[in-house]
Amino acid sequence: MSLMARLETLKDEKPDFDPQKKNTMQALAQLVRPRQWVKNSFVFIGLLFTQNLNQHLILKVIIAAVAFCLVSSAVYVMNDFVDRDYDRNHPIKRKRPLASNRVTLSAAGLIFALFLLGGLFLGWHVSKIAAGILVLYVAQNLAYTKGLKRIVLVDVFIIALGFMMRILMGTWGVGIPPSEWLLLCGFMVALFMGFGKRCSELNELNADAGLHRPVLERYSPGLLNQLLGITAGGVIFTYSLYTLDSATVALHHTTDLIYSVPFVIYGIFRYLYLIHKGEAGDPSKLVTKDRHLIAVVMLWVLYVLWTLKLHDLVLGVF
Repeated sequence: MSLMARLETLKDEKPDFDPQKKNTMQALAQLVRPRQWVKNSFVFIGLLFTQNLNQHLILKVIIAAVAFCLVSSAVYVMNDFVDRDYDRNHPIKRKRPLASNRVTLSAAGLIFALFLLGGLFLGWHVSKIAAGILVLYVAQNLAYTKGLKRIVLVDVFIIALGFMMRILMGTWGVGIPPSEWLLLCGFMVALFMGFGKRCSELNELNADAGLHRPVLERYSPGLLNQLLGITAGGVIFTYSLYTLDSATVALHHTTDLIYSVPFVIYGIFRYLYLIHKGEAGDPSKLVTKDRHLIAVVMLWVLYVLWTLKLHDLVLGVF
């Protein structure tokens, strides 16, 4: 057969992949929401501020983060199952796999079980405390799904507690003593992002907000703007106090952490700017797409590493 004849034959051949199978895999990937795993970067905060850095501790924190990713994905599956009727009224969330019937309920149940058991197994491998934190996280989200999400203010506080558990997972769960100021700062960051998300949802959905999330009917733009101002100030205040705390100075033998505060202030102001522009609907997507936020987070991390001289410890470990 000539080359030209062979090329003509190849044109007529059908691709050996099944488009429907590809769409199903995409829907399953969307169901577990790997993009949301960026939230679990809070697990690494304790590692960033510890002085007892070693290979064993690094490995434990990585396993703890993977465990939280698996369990949080299982929680997303559970939430999507419960919220599938409400999601069908949302202009964007109606395209989610369960709301659009692209994934069967039986398949979703299997994924939920696999991710939950896998995450708990890894958490138990890290420590009993880590496994207990994961169980509490699931229980908290179950309570949130069953009714707490409908109580104004409580809904955002429950979300913030989830971020607190991530910090505890990467500190107490792996044997790093957590700083009270750092925990409080993380809690304020989570409240700030939570109220920011509610503000964006309210602006995006307008009169239909209550159809998607009933608790939005009890929020108002004025209230949310006040809460954003309070929590933004709380983040800056608690982080500043952490950098000046005598225990922090004694642990790290430096007072230079205070100079990382401007990075935090700029990040908060940038986030507020995006909220009022209507571009802050999903915080997890925002911190991975907005170049200003990406840059300021990287600069903050690099400055903290330099100030605490962790680069010397890393070189010593490896």
